Amino acid sequence: MDETSPLSGRQGQSGQPKTPLRQLGLVVHPTRHVEGVLEEIGTWASAHGLAVGQVQVPGQTRRVAEPVEAADCDLLLGVGGDGTALVALHAGAPSSTPVLGLAAGSIGALTKVSAKRATWALDQMAAGRWTPLAVPGLDVGWGEAAGDVAINDVAVVRDGPGQVIVSITVDGVLYAQIAADGLVVATELGSSAYNMAAGGPILAPGAVGMVVTPLEPHGGSCPPLVAGAASHLTLQIEPGFGGVRYELDGRRAAISGPLLTVHHHPDYATLVALTEDEPRLTGLRRRGLVVDSPRVLVREHRLSEQGREPGR
Repeated sequence: MDETSPLSGRQGQSGQPKTPLRQLGLVVHPTRHVEGVLEEIGTWASAHGLAVGQVQVPGQTRRVAEPVEAADCDLLLGVGGDGTALVALHAGAPSSTPVLGLAAGSIGALTKVSAKRATWALDQMAAGRWTPLAVPGLDVGWGEAAGDVAINDVAVVRDGPGQVIVSITVDGVLYAQIAADGLVVATELGSSAYNMAAGGPILAPGAVGMVVTPLEPHGGSCPPLVAGAASHLTLQIEPGFGGVRYELDGRRAAISGPLLTVHHHPDYATLVALTEDEPRLTGLRRRGLVVDSPRVLVREHRLSEQGREPGR
């Protein structure tokens, strides 16, 4: 393979190749039927002289290829859904290995390309029609532990009867003390996931920071809060008698102690953005997560029947 070709190596923020592209790494959904797309990827890789291996991730027992380390790969393919793409992003983060998400099922924010178009997507990369998209994270610390990183969000959720009491401090200043089912802290990318489902704001592309959204607070007034990327959050937590659980990107985390600190982590991982990717806000509309007002929809339907356009 020509080492000056657009697919000749990983690309950093400058877009300049670093190393020859010789190894693809697969991160697959544990149960979905992806045999067809894996065969398609293997055929494409063989035609381009590339090796394909499987990146082993914790808890994954499914085996589809020989094991390979994420750091030894030049591109990771997350085949499944957004959850699989998140796993691939975490796996590739230490080595800044870019991740291409392929949707085997519903198409989400991180898996914008259907697995049925895997060959097309890889051809797009071979033609250089892609850019590396920096994906932020949240550095979550507690006690004297080393902490962990979430890409979408960290959630504090009551684990039985009784509410959780959380004191939310931003840059050393108390914002609010809430009794609630819990709260969610999300990145700008994760703001359209659990945070949006809980009634929190969506951060549009270009907005950088963290969102704090209470979950079913009991009384008081604590609107969702948007904090800047340079801010640091402190969460003092008092579990109810039912206990509390912590989730990082939807996965239960073994967090101990009543005090959590959260910092914005820019450029944590790298996602492949194809040139023909739809805008993120467009994707929310297409998937029905953002829907126009019924009055507007009825009005547009009526005008369409009359052969008129809105605004005329």
